[in-house]
Amino acid sequence: MIRIILSALVLLVTVSSWSQEKLQLADIFNKGTYRSKTYGPVRWMKDNKGYSTLENNKDIGGSDIIRYEAKSGTRSVLVAASKLIPTGETKPLAIRNYEWSVDNSKLLVFTNTRKVWRYHTRGDYWVLDMASGSLTQLGIAVGRTTMMFAKFSPDASKVAYVSANNIYTEDIASGEITQITFDGNDAIINGTFDWVYEEELSCRDGFRWSPDGTQIAYWRSNTENIGTFYMINNVDSLYSKPIPLPYPKVGTKNSEVKVGVVSIKGGATNWFEIPGDPTNNYLARMDFIPNSNEVLLQQLNRKQNTNTVWIGNTKTMALNNIFTDKDEAWLDVHDNIMWLENEKYFTWTSEKDGWLHLYKVSRDGKEFSTITKGNIDVVRINCIDPKGGYVYYIASPENYTQRYLYRSKIDGSTAPERVSPKEQTGQHAYQISADAKYAIHSFQNSKTPNRIALINLQKHSTIRVLENNKEVLNKVNALALNPKEFIKLDIGEVVLDAWMIKPSNFDSEKKYPIIFYVYGEPAGATVQDAWQGGDLWHHYLAQQGYVVVSIDNRGTRTPRGRNWRKSIYRQIGILAAQDQVLAAQVVFKNYPFIDTAKVGIWGWSGGGQMTMNCLFRYPEIYNAGLAVSFVSDQRLYDNIYQERYMGLLEDNEANYIAGSPISHAKNLEGNLMIMHGTADDNVHYQSFERLANELIKHNKMFDMMSYPMRSHGINERKNTSLHLRETMARYWKRVLK
Repeated sequence: MIRIILSALVLLVTVSSWSQEKLQLADIFNKGTYRSKTYGPVRWMKDNKGYSTLENNKDIGGSDIIRYEAKSGTRSVLVAASKLIPTGETKPLAIRNYEWSVDNSKLLVFTNTRKVWRYHTRGDYWVLDMASGSLTQLGIAVGRTTMMFAKFSPDASKVAYVSANNIYTEDIASGEITQITFDGNDAIINGTFDWVYEEELSCRDGFRWSPDGTQIAYWRSNTENIGTFYMINNVDSLYSKPIPLPYPKVGTKNSEVKVGVVSIKGGATNWFEIPGDPTNNYLARMDFIPNSNEVLLQQLNRKQNTNTVWIGNTKTMALNNIFTDKDEAWLDVHDNIMWLENEKYFTWTSEKDGWLHLYKVSRDGKEFSTITKGNIDVVRINCIDPKGGYVYYIASPENYTQRYLYRSKIDGSTAPERVSPKEQTGQHAYQISADAKYAIHSFQNSKTPNRIALINLQKHSTIRVLENNKEVLNKVNALALNPKEFIKLDIGEVVLDAWMIKPSNFDSEKKYPIIFYVYGEPAGATVQDAWQGGDLWHHYLAQQGYVVVSIDNRGTRTPRGRNWRKSIYRQIGILAAQDQVLAAQVVFKNYPFIDTAKVGIWGWSGGGQMTMNCLFRYPEIYNAGLAVSFVSDQRLYDNIYQERYMGLLEDNEANYIAGSPISHAKNLEGNLMIMHGTADDNVHYQSFERLANELIKHNKMFDMMSYPMRSHGINERKNTSLHLRETMARYWKRVLK
């Protein structure tokens, strides 16, 4: 009997091991086997009682635009795909994006799109009149797939857009097109921005309708000052083709940028005469104040530690500096402005008291009162509801790896009140109706893919689940992966957040090689209790027998207060590398199953830079590194990003050099692999070649892989993502057996 039971147990274990699936890189990076589903895009309707979304039309293709009533769930077809079939065509427009006019009487459809740098911002626009059903293509006379940032006038009778760096308005009823700027060309940009403004200041849409619909205010950039970087296309034609990219590197000149106002009927542009050299200041934001002929302008100085806030009158062109925000390190630009109490006050985000808080500011800038209070960072504003009297925002004062919805009274009379349920630990996101009664709620954590639901926000009760992603969760659970363990690492001056994934069939009595995953710069953080696609690449490495760990050093973008984030100022690549090393030593001490003779580190972009700073400067800790799309010399990167965090080159050149991996390449002792796309417009292939040249000079052996005509993400063209990961996996197998 005992023998029979033992045999049955052996059989059960054997069958269990057979049924446990193994991660395959092709499933992750080619087949989309574990890809989560999304919902939307959602647009709350004007009445706040329902929302619109896209649903596939199985009969004719394309998408129907559906309205759902929030309370009842009643479904109605607002726009059938059949109404989006142009005359003479058989298929409906493929909707890349869509916008309603303010009164919901017209629909603007963005289709046939093209990528400009990282985003699809150029293509064709069509207008559907909801009453008549007429479908009109815009901009026929200016050329197909040339239009950008089209938007309705306040009364929805016209649309304005950018084409070939000039601004146009078009009357929807008559089709009459009026060109209102004429000097746009390869060097002069009207209504949109150059590469660095888009990348580092998130400036893309560069014009605004006035509230009365009679004027357009816009940015104009003269890029003639900017040095040109040339990428080379060697793969798409018989002869190589240079690709010019105006790109201001550290210490070099910027575009000359100014803001002007022009009548929608055309004519001369009036320009605001904003004090200061326009090539050494940034006009980071500009928007009309509602119900007025005034704009609010934000002017950052070159160091980005002073934000001068102006109100400009578009009729008289008079300027008034209402207040100036300053920081000893740098200032981030925030898009949290909402006008209150008949435009007497507006909201403003600042770190001036040591935490990122929302303030209420009078129109003249003389009154400044705190809305959110306490040792809490406002991560993101979700909704400001003047009628209900609350502002809703994401924060996480107790666990920096998580995100929750809070609310505070706009008058500043209450302490932060948590809205997200306590039992749902992880990260929450909300798309809230303007009256704050309903929200599209997304919840996730490192074990749970996005669960999307419509909720009653005031009760935080689920009305309907819109997507639960059970299918992908079941597939991932079938893999029986070891979960991410979130841990704390005390390095003396500060306690750092980290996570760890242990190998399959983990045995604490054995020794395992370790791979650290690092980013380490102010633009992001890696230690987040979020799904992140299941983070299956790192789980794959763990299945191959590695312990995988990631650590957020000081200076990363986490809600731990101003001093945490600004501690890295003027020492990018220096303080962070020291923190990573101290934390690695704590890991080695606390977890004796780590084989300290087999220690790898890898990262992408800023994480690639950090990888090499650690590997080159601390060879006693790290044996192998893998750096992807990295900055090897901080002086090669764009000026807005690098000068924001490092200061000006002439004031801090020693730390620019000390924080750059290329300065320490001669110290390489272990294994290194470097990877880069030759068409990387963000971190240029130049960075890769200069590092390779330096390593060769010092007779250092290393591995390298170039990806022809791939950009910063190295994901364009067939099979790229899989090939990249297979190459990385093969490297780790060779150097950390």
